[in-house]
Amino acid sequence: MGDQTLHSKVWALARRQHNVVTNAQLRELGFSAKAIKHRVRRGRLHRIHQGVYAVGRRELTRHGHWMAAVLACGEGAVLSHASAAVLWGIRDKEGRQIEISVPAERAPSPKGIRVHRRAALTAKDPTKRHGIPVTTPACTLIDIAPRLSDKQREAAVNEADILDLIDPEQLRRAIDERAGRPGTKSLRDILDKHTFTLTASVLERLFLPIARRAGLPRPLTGARVNGFEVDFYWPDIKLVVETDGLRYHRTPAQQARDTLRDQKHAVAELTPLRFTHAQVAYEPDHVEAILRAVARRLGRH
Repeated sequence: MGDQTLHSKVWALARRQHNVVTNAQLRELGFSAKAIKHRVRRGRLHRIHQGVYAVGRRELTRHGHWMAAVLACGEGAVLSHASAAVLWGIRDKEGRQIEISVPAERAPSPKGIRVHRRAALTAKDPTKRHGIPVTTPACTLIDIAPRLSDKQREAAVNEADILDLIDPEQLRRAIDERAGRPGTKSLRDILDKHTFTLTASVLERLFLPIARRAGLPRPLTGARVNGFEVDFYWPDIKLVVETDGLRYHRTPAQQARDTLRDQKHAVAELTPLRFTHAQVAYEPDHVEAILRAVARRLGRH
């Protein structure tokens, strides 16, 4: 095989791997150890990690550094934890070291890489994104959950949902399949908090005392207003309160209907307010404060 052919094959491989290749890959292409050393001396290959080279120039993109770290850790290695979260777009900071997970029986230790030896990785956990081996969004969320605050965990789950990486039902199944891993309980608690629906009787039992504390009289419940059945209605001050269950699961059709409903109420000079079931159940002080402020404003008019 001629030098020109070898050169073309190296560049083709490098393009697929964000401009990095390994010593083993070069040997498989037909390069001898002497030929590899020669290219390193001539500046055609630049050592990034032991046995991992940047091709042509030393500078790498972020994806190139991630790929180099995965390749440096050998067979079965995948980008994971905070680094995987950044690659997926779930989080925007990964820390000072690239994080890689490897099978438990292996123990690579490249400089500048944080290696996690994992006995718990299942066949469903690794995947690829932009050609880089990485843990799946579900596995990534579970891995980073113990490091995050409740608000940060909720933001990460919400971001993964917005990006269509995984929906809450898929995440719940993934959590159940990986029960016992650190991070599964805290994620399950978040999903339980934001994806449940109260029955009408329980919702009424929880909401009415909040409204009473806000200074409102007892509302009409289940009344039809502007062609829609509403949850709570105060005709004297023209206030309508709607409550939404399944916060993460509002379909486009449901959202469009909610928008139309609110618009019709506004045209009829009503004030529509919307709370989630989770807010009624877990954030009653917030709901009360909003009701009190709106009721005060409407009462003045």
